[in-house]
Amino acid sequence: MLGFVSMLMDISSGMIHALLPLFLVTSLGVSVFVVGIIEGIAEATALIVRVFSGTLSDMLGRRKGLALLGYGLGAFSKPFFPLAESALPVTVARFADRIGKGIRAAPRDALLADMTHDSIRGAAFGLRQSLDTIGAFVGPLIAVLLMMLWANDFRAVFWVAVIPAFLSVALLFFGLREERRKAAPLKVHPFRAQALRSLGPTYWWIVGIGALFTLARFSEAFLVLKAEAIGIPLALVPLVLVAMNIVYAVCAYPFGSLSDRMHRPTLLAMGLAVLVMADLVLARADDWTGLLFGVGLWGVHMAMTQGLLAAMVARAAPEAMRGTAYGFFNLACGVAMFLASALAGLLWSVAGPAVTFYAGAGFCVLTLAGLMISGALRGRF
Repeated sequence: MLGFVSMLMDISSGMIHALLPLFLVTSLGVSVFVVGIIEGIAEATALIVRVFSGTLSDMLGRRKGLALLGYGLGAFSKPFFPLAESALPVTVARFADRIGKGIRAAPRDALLADMTHDSIRGAAFGLRQSLDTIGAFVGPLIAVLLMMLWANDFRAVFWVAVIPAFLSVALLFFGLREERRKAAPLKVHPFRAQALRSLGPTYWWIVGIGALFTLARFSEAFLVLKAEAIGIPLALVPLVLVAMNIVYAVCAYPFGSLSDRMHRPTLLAMGLAVLVMADLVLARADDWTGLLFGVGLWGVHMAMTQGLLAAMVARAAPEAMRGTAYGFFNLACGVAMFLASALAGLLWSVAGPAVTFYAGAGFCVLTLAGLMISGALRGRF
């Protein structure tokens, strides 16, 4: 149920976000610099909010209400996009949408962890991630088709995007019943040093490995830039992300299920090895064949690692502090993603695409070294 909720909201968001930069620049006359400012503020807000929402779900002892608030805020922000006549309403709507995402992310993941036994938790996170990823590529595809059908009518497409957003909220409200948690609500303020230490060294090790891993996995926007750099026609460039997300969606559940039957740090190391191969292939790719092979490997590594890390956090964190645990984990990975993308952009500008992907492979090797030095591959997690 949580997977379908995520899928519907991602279809809605994908339809809007795939067209929003073009809408701002061509229809509202906004500069590319202002577009970057809007996106930067929105994403930074989401990172900060998710820490507090996860903690609040621990203190309340309930998670569905916060998840509903987050999805509801995302849904109610959607009509502002087709109604916008200037950049200000778009900024407000984008800000509200990202706050909604920040509110729902950690409580949703903690709710999923609460509802599933550790023996099938990897499969559960893999299934949710798979359905979420289906929405991530179906939304832009629907948007492209409707733009072709309706002669580039941005506002009409944005109105259609409102429908799956509200269906997502309805599905969560009526379709999912939160079980009473075994752990009592958190009584100690979770931001105190004593409470954070109670998360344990294993949890903080996962946060460190997750952040270092994210430094190796910069934004997928660079896959699109690589396609443009080797001369792929602009009209076909979005198919790169579609291809990556299809592979991701197909593989996420099988690898999530596999993580329940094998040593999870070993599977994480295998995912890192696949990312090294993806980076090396993409660094040397100069045609469609090499590009799609590298993008396919990128999708496989995402399927192998994203649900896996979420399941590892669930096992390491005390049940009463799972919301807080997911909040800090998401914050660390989000900051690492920002730094990785900034570094990748700098390397791209100074040294070119190949060096950018070689650097990503280098960070993968560092993460693998961290796994081996910590003894995670030899020990039992």
